[in-house]
Amino acid sequence: MAVKEEQPLKVYYEEAVVGEFFVDLFVENEIIVELKSVESLSKAHEVQLVNYLNGLKREIGLLINFGPIGVEVKRKYRKSKTECV
Repeated sequence: MAVKEEQPLKVYYEEAVVGEFFVDLFVENEIIVELKSVESLSKAHEVQLVNYLNGLKREIGLLINFGPIGVEVKRKYRKSKTECV
């Protein structure tokens, strides 16, 4: 399994490159993994990961928190343009 650490990836907006993100782990050139070590995950952490997915045009991400009471894992998906809110 190919895993890259602190991988710089281009951010797109309407097919134009608008910047770069550095993701904690990038697995098999498809899955973005964000690592945290906080008391508990917040909505802001989840929003950050979804923004990475949207900006990097990837579908699946994992948010992993190594907190004081154990490991917490959340899986997030990028919303497609055809999906209803």
